[in-house]
Formats: sequence, structure tokens, C-alpha cells
Amino acid sequence: MTKAPEPRRAWVYPLEVKGKFQRIHRATGLVLQLILVGLPWLVVKGYPAVQFDLASRRAYLFGAIFTPQDTVFLVLMGLLAAFSLFLFTALFGRLWCGFACPQTVYLEEWVRPIETFIEGKRGARIARDKGPWTAEKAARKAAKWTAFAALAGFVAMSFMSWFSGARPLWTGTASVGSYAVTAFLAGVMFADFAWFREQFCNYLCPYARFQGALTDPQSLVVSYQVELGEPRRGEGACIDCKKCVTVCPQGIDIREGFQLECITCGRCIDACDDVLGKKGQEGLIRYTPLVPGPRVRPRTVAYAAILLALLTAFTAMMANRHDLVADISRAPGTLFNIDADGWTRNTYLMRVTNNSHEETSFEVSIEGLPSDAKVDVSPIKLGPSATATVPVIVRLSPGEAAARTLPFAVRVASDHDHVLLTATFKTSEG
Repeated sequence: MTKAPEPRRAWVYPLEVKGKFQRIHRATGLVLQLILVGLPWLVVKGYPAVQFDLASRRAYLFGAIFTPQDTVFLVLMGLLAAFSLFLFTALFGRLWCGFACPQTVYLEEWVRPIETFIEGKRGARIARDKGPWTAEKAARKAAKWTAFAALAGFVAMSFMSWFSGARPLWTGTASVGSYAVTAFLAGVMFADFAWFREQFCNYLCPYARFQGALTDPQSLVVSYQVELGEPRRGEGACIDCKKCVTVCPQGIDIREGFQLECITCGRCIDACDDVLGKKGQEGLIRYTPLVPGPRVRPRTVAYAAILLALLTAFTAMMANRHDLVADISRAPGTLFNIDADGWTRNTYLMRVTNNSHEETSFEVSIEGLPSDAKVDVSPIKLGPSATATVPVIVRLSPGEAAARTLPFAVRVASDHDHVLLTATFKTSEG
């Protein structure tokens, strides 16, 4: 039995459309592009406003410096973003995909306008693609792909600026690895702009896969009003102009019901409003829940409660966050030593990080041991966002140790901050 051939991809040629939802898309797309391109160039307290410096294991966020010891803050920020998206999706459906996703923004704001400018409007592109290769067709394709390559390079550089720093990357002083990753991303983006396009939303995007678990029948979706529109070209209001299909960037017919491929961009709504508006009628495609119901329901309450708890925890932890980060541990392979003068010596390794924006000196003292206990540590002076590991030696005179293990605290202090580190002093007593 001969296996049926795999169906070829049906290329999507979305028709241009204007309307209120496209104006909203233009505004949100502009904001997103300003954030993507502009934020890495902003400087706060001498550092990038936003940069995730993976090589140095530092994150700079609007004046705050986060190190590996601050991983909990980055985790909380990730959870805040996730549950904000969950709540937003439960209330308003897949609006992120249609109005804020970078994939949609760059396709609608750059890729399709470039394609229209070079190859012409929808009808001309369809006719040319169906026809044979000619010198004109090859020239137009080459020009379009060159423009896509330039756009992909710009977007890749802008994205990598969040990790490698805008100024080093754009001035040619970043690492070879940074440019290698940028080149790889540019290649992936070029393939997406030139060929993959809506298939990313349909087959690869994880958000599209799990949105069904985040929504319910009361979530807003783009929906065709069957009771008003059917039967087509009969008593129903739908005149079967198919404009809602030709404008769809996903190539679907919204009149066939809710579909996973729909990114709720509102193009079909604007198209239907335009056609029927000329007849003095209201459009048949709207943002509406599949089943009317309350906006406040168990799902949205649960998401909001979790989001509030996360936000409270993050705010409280940030309020108590120190610019000074330190930890102490016993030197590997040591417990205690008895020196020639009879004093008991314990040796520790202390790691100190200066998360402030200025060079800082730190003083070390101990609390909780007998008054004649001595601490020996080299002077600590660190530049901004610098880290150092120094040995700390604590000595206790003979006869002062009343137990085998003595708890105490190491105080690390600067002019504007301090932390207390807990440790134990081991002796030969007991």
C-alpha cells in the first residue's frame, strides 16, 4: 500500500487591514520595541539599567546588583512574571500572543511591511510566487531576504545587549562567545522571518501548548457570533466575503469556532467591522467569553492570591536586602589546633561580596565568645560588585573553653551596612 504524501504547507498571505485593534497593536508593539532596544542602553548608578551578565554571574536591575547568593530574588521575579501571565490569560485569553509577543510584533511591524514594500501587495505576491522564476522575481526575493537578514541581525544584537551589555556589544569590544551567540540567534531569526513564521506559534511556542490549562469558558477569546451570522448569504448577517480569513496571519477561518492556532490579534474583528460597518451593521466577530460568566471565579482568585503572596514576599525581602553579602565556613580539613602557647585556634574561610556602587572597606569582629578571644583577618577593601574570599582565624586562651562546641557570631560591617554570620568554635574540652 502506497503511503499518502505529506501535505505541503499552505503559505499564508495576510491581507492588510486597519482598525482599532491594529492601532492598539501598533502602540503595544512600539512600547515593547523601546523596552527591548532601549533598556540595555540606560545607565543607573554607573551600571546598565538591565543586564544579565552570565559570565560574571551578575544581574543588574535598575540600580540593584544581584549575585548567585540572591538567586531567590531572581526565582521570585520569574514566578511573579509567570503568575502575572497566568492571571492575565485567565481573564483576557491569549492577548499576549496577539499584542505583546516579540514574534507577533516583529512579524506585523517589520517583516510583513518589508515584504509588502519590496514584493507588492497580497495579490501580486501570490501571483509572483505561483509563476516561474524570473530575474525580477529573484531580485525581489534577494532584496527581501537581505532586508530580513539585516533586521534579524539588529534584533539579535538588541537581545544579546541584555546579556553582554549594549556598549561593549555594539562597539566591538564584547567577547567572541557573545558574537558567536549573536550570529546563531540572527540565523534562527532570519529563518523565522523568511520561512517559519506562523508555524512557530502553531508548533513550537510553549505558551500556545499550555494556554488551554490556563483558560476556561469565561476567558475572553476571539469568537464568531454564529447566531447572528448564520446561515451565510441567507437570513444571517455574514455575507461570506472571507475577509476574516484573508487577513488572518495564522491562516484560519474563525467562523469554524475556537481554534488553538488563533493568537487573538483582532485582525478578523477589524476586517469584519470594516465590511459590515459600510452596511450599517455591527461586526460578527468579537472578543467575548465562550460562556458568559463572572470575571471573579475560583481560577482567577487563586492566581491573584498566589501573585499577591509572591509580591508581598518579594517586597519584604527586597526591603531587608543587604548590599553586603557574606558567608563563612570552616576551612576544609580542619577542626581545631592547639598552638604552642596553648591557645585553641579555629580557621575559617569567609566570602564577602560588595553589591554597592562604590569601593567599600569592611571590618570583621566576633560576638558571643569570651572577652579575650582574638580574631585575625586581613583588611578587606572591595570595589563595586567585587568578591573576595579571606581566611579568618579565631583564637581562644587556655581555660576559657567550657564546652567542646561554642556558638558565636562573626560581624562584618561597612560604613552603611552590616551582617551577622553564625559559626561554631571547636575545642578539646568535653
